Amino acid sequence: MSFAELPALLAEALASRGYAAPTAVQAAVIAPEAAGRDLIVSAQTGSGKTVAFGLAMHPELLGEDGRVVPTREPHALIIAPTRELALQVSRELIWLYGPTGARIATCVGGMDASKERRQLNFGAHIVVGTPGRLRDHLERGALDLSALRAIVLDEADEMLDMGFRDDLEAILDATPETRRTLLFSATMPKPIVALAKRYQQDALRISTVGEDRGHGDISYQAMTVAPSDIEHAVINLLRFHEAETAILFCATRDNVRHLHATLVERGFSAVALSGEHSQNERNHALQALRDQRARVCVATDVAARGIDLPTLTLVVHVELPRDAETLQHRSGRTGRAGKKGTAVLIVPYQRRRRVEMMLKGARIPVEWVDVPSAEAIREQDRERLITTLLTPVETDEEDAAIAERLLAERTPAEIAAALVRAHRAALPAPEELSERSHSDKREERQAGQHRPGFDDVVWFRMDIGRRQNADPRWILPLICRRGHITKNEVGAIRIGPNETAFQIPRGLAGKFMAAVARSAEGEEDVRFEQSDAPVQGARPQRNGPNGPNRPNYQAKPHRKGPPRGHAPR
Repeated sequence: MSFAELPALLAEALASRGYAAPTAVQAAVIAPEAAGRDLIVSAQTGSGKTVAFGLAMHPELLGEDGRVVPTREPHALIIAPTRELALQVSRELIWLYGPTGARIATCVGGMDASKERRQLNFGAHIVVGTPGRLRDHLERGALDLSALRAIVLDEADEMLDMGFRDDLEAILDATPETRRTLLFSATMPKPIVALAKRYQQDALRISTVGEDRGHGDISYQAMTVAPSDIEHAVINLLRFHEAETAILFCATRDNVRHLHATLVERGFSAVALSGEHSQNERNHALQALRDQRARVCVATDVAARGIDLPTLTLVVHVELPRDAETLQHRSGRTGRAGKKGTAVLIVPYQRRRRVEMMLKGARIPVEWVDVPSAEAIREQDRERLITTLLTPVETDEEDAAIAERLLAERTPAEIAAALVRAHRAALPAPEELSERSHSDKREERQAGQHRPGFDDVVWFRMDIGRRQNADPRWILPLICRRGHITKNEVGAIRIGPNETAFQIPRGLAGKFMAAVARSAEGEEDVRFEQSDAPVQGARPQRNGPNGPNRPNYQAKPHRKGPPRGHAPR
């Protein structure tokens, strides 16, 4: 079915927004076999599902003349998991149904509830809201669902994950049994199946995940880093791509707050979105991104639900998603409407295998790359600067007058150099990654080769070894963090079955142990102590001082990754 077969006013609204043909999910929900039926729809982020359910419910809203049927009580209700998604859905329906004369009321947490009640009392054809606020209006008598003809549960799986089951059931129980129930969910876990079985009748199952992947224009990349280099990797990624808009995903609001403060301090124009921000703060942050006053958004998964930014081309998973579905939801913020996008996973060394298995299971093609180096970023800067300065520009008389004065007082070469300097001064400096993020340098240390400054050393011992999956890639940052020293102040590292030995220059040994004592992290922490010699059974990773020795890569640890409580933070 094409848009031409829709009521004229809807077809005109779609054409005015540049919609030429329906996406797979849009075509499926307006097909003849879907008319009047309950629907269970699986469609990925970016597939056009908001317009899809807007079109699907048009028979319940429009009369024969293509305009809305007069009513005081709502005929359609859309429930979304977050405020931002509900507001986005409302904006979409306003332009889609505006020509038909529809009145749309939005009811979300964090907004003026009394104003929402006045809107509902005035009369609305379509109501869009979040579960908690809708239930509140329902129980107060402000929301009358007795005339409801269609209800849409958008991202139903997310709403159940967020604990809205009771609210959803209370709302659904207050609606007429004759209503249509349209359930949109990216995944179909058992709770969704149970909800559908209880509240739907003879539902038509529609899945466009295989046909219309919302991620076809997304390039996935992954890079392994030492845990202490994660923030440096984020900075270098932002500087390398210089994306018009980028989203950085963190797991908690505390981590959002910390990373946002770090980026602002470094000179990035960034905003933050998490559960601790009010709706007014969220609106200001999103408007700053749309106006290009900010180019970076640091967010949690839930806070980023419903964000639709046309200029978004880079998504960075600063902290790994809990599963492949979350990864795709996060990444689906970019790569929309035929535009290319990049999604990058920053993977701590000890979690690479887990990430590889997750990506393989989800059949997500990924390219493993290195973190952009400072030199690679400077090369990109040079190319971008030359392109910018050689692009023709329109000038007025004032511009020409200033140019003439500059040429009178300075040579063209001096003026060009000043332009380059001014451009570079406005850019945050890239980060130099630690040695442990470059395998060749890391192997040199692990090999136990002689390094200047390590002629007189003291051996120290840690109570973890190969059986606890000890690995220099996370042991080194742990030593540096606990002992308040730099990576260059750690000598050879030798890993035994249950212990690990490492060298510290004798002049730093006292300072090191004092710092270790101050930074103790509880009874479960790794214990450090001075040792007279390397531990028994210890093996250098390649060539130790006593001769060549191959690493024991075949050892099977009892646990993947660093032992619980021991990983650097």
